[in-house]
Amino acid sequence: QVQLVESGGGLVQAGGTLRLSCAASGRAFSNYAVGWFRQAPGKEREFVAAIYRRYRWSAPNTDYADSVKGRFTISRDNAKNTVYLQMNSLKPEDTAVYYCAAVSAVVLRVGPDDYDYWGQGTQVTVSS
Repeated sequence: QVQLVESGGGLVQAGGTLRLSCAASGRAFSNYAVGWFRQAPGKEREFVAAIYRRYRWSAPNTDYADSVKGRFTISRDNAKNTVYLQMNSLKPEDTAVYYCAAVSAVVLRVGPDDYDYWGQGTQVTVSS
């Protein structure tokens, strides 16, 4: 069982930065693929970024939605059981509730239904 808690959301002006954190409880979290998703009012939950590791000894792989490539960076600190989402050059269209999710997998997962564990979400609001 894995429990996830997001933090770091808030209100920021366009062009600003935020760093979201996803703190996990549970053993072997480093073996889990972790994704960030977001959901704006009236819209479906969409994939933002994911980090996973194919082998225990390999470097992590990452993937991003086209809309955030070059602006967002996902990373993890296994010693802290935490995954981060660094968000730079924020735009008003990035406004949404951001969720982290985890699944025991060694391949890329981009669909919400592919993930087993979810956090409660953190609000990100970008003003123009």
